[in-house]
Amino acid sequence: PPGGMILGIGIDIIEIGRIRDSHQKYGDRFIERILLPTEIDYCLQHKDPAPSFAVRFAAKEAISKSFGTGISAELGWLDMEVARHDTGAPYVVLHGKGKALLEARGGNVHISLSHTAHQATAMAILEKRSVG
Repeated sequence: PPGGMILGIGIDIIEIGRIRDSHQKYGDRFIERILLPTEIDYCLQHKDPAPSFAVRFAAKEAISKSFGTGISAELGWLDMEVARHDTGAPYVVLHGKGKALLEARGGNVHISLSHTAHQATAMAILEKRSVG
C-alpha cells in the first residue's frame, strides 16, 4: 500500500490567554525559549501575535508527543520549527536533537493547526517513510 506506517501521534490544546499572560509577564524571554527567530518574526506580523504564538506552542507539544518524548532533554523547544509553505500550509522543520530523532526513526512529521478566539490546538503524526 502507498504511504508509510504511523509511528506516533500527538495532540495539544492550549488557552491562548495563558500564552498572552506569560508573554506579558516574562516578555520576549518567554517567547525566545519556545520559538525560533523565524517563527517569532512571522507571529509579530499579526496585530495580535498571541494566537500564532499559542498554536506554535501547541504544535511543538504535539510533535514531541508524536515522538513519545514530550518536551525534554531528548527534544527541546528550539529543536522544532513550524514553517509555512507559500500556500500557508504549515510544515515541520527539525533541528539538532529533533533532526537526529527523525533520522533515527526514518520518518516524516505531519502537522495540522487550528485556533479559535480562545484556544489553539495542533495535531502531529510521525509517519515512517515507506521504502521503495
